[in-house]
Amino acid sequence: MNASDFLTRRLCANVVAALTLWLFSLAAAGNAEVDILAPAVTPRETITLYDGNTVADLRHFSTWLGNHGHEDPDRVYTVVDLIDGAPAIRISGEHWGGLITRSSYRDYRLAVECRWGTVTWKQRKHMSRNSGILFHCQGEDGNHAANFQSPWLRSIEYEIQEGRTGAVVLVGGYDRGQPAIIGPRVTMRTKQNNIWDPTGEPGVFSGCFLFQSTYDVGWRDVLGVRGPADREAPLGGWNRVEIVARGGDIAYFLNGTRILELTDSTFREGRILLQSEGAEIFFRLVELHPVTPDK
Repeated sequence: MNASDFLTRRLCANVVAALTLWLFSLAAAGNAEVDILAPAVTPRETITLYDGNTVADLRHFSTWLGNHGHEDPDRVYTVVDLIDGAPAIRISGEHWGGLITRSSYRDYRLAVECRWGTVTWKQRKHMSRNSGILFHCQGEDGNHAANFQSPWLRSIEYEIQEGRTGAVVLVGGYDRGQPAIIGPRVTMRTKQNNIWDPTGEPGVFSGCFLFQSTYDVGWRDVLGVRGPADREAPLGGWNRVEIVARGGDIAYFLNGTRILELTDSTFREGRILLQSEGAEIFFRLVELHPVTPDK
């Protein structure tokens, strides 16, 4: 080997090593620790977290799994090239956890387009397909459990589940060194069965399920279940999920219909989590819009 060949090979080796280090750094940066005390962002214009075009990766999110922490060895979270003609985020559902925004937000209209895949997993293999959006997420990842290894953290959930899409779950969580669980408290008008009714009496709720106006009290946790007033698209169809959060007031929409309202929420800002909970689901749009006075 002459000196020229040696230098060329040495240069190539250095380039490969530098590229490998750069790629490793990018991967590590994707799950770098998030500053949970950073001020919440209020959208002044549309914030696109994913739209399948200009954002072709998951740079706005960190990954979390209750059994693996910030590692994702089985690729629960990926971007696939083509679902119904366009790229989309795929969440396999194999392990419980979520894609969590790296920033906190307040006072917004969150618009998400999602649809079910066909794969279901483990104890939910024959149960209704289940996912959801946790918003106003506060504190450290995994804090729903005292050991900080839960898939969830304290938040309010917009349930995405066959037959129950649009239900509320009030999720509590811990702070380090504090024995008491902290959870949200909200007010909702109901007449019976914790179902939203705009003509009902307002009640204060914490630590429980609250149900959308279209909820079927005969709901069963079986694969493919649907209620007679269900607003969710048939399996394989896309659904538009919207959450309007303005101060302590929160409204849920499904495919253009207002299905639930909350007021006086004690949680008013936080990160946003797209759940993995036993069923394959695709997201092709995740956007935050400014809240206007008439919406």
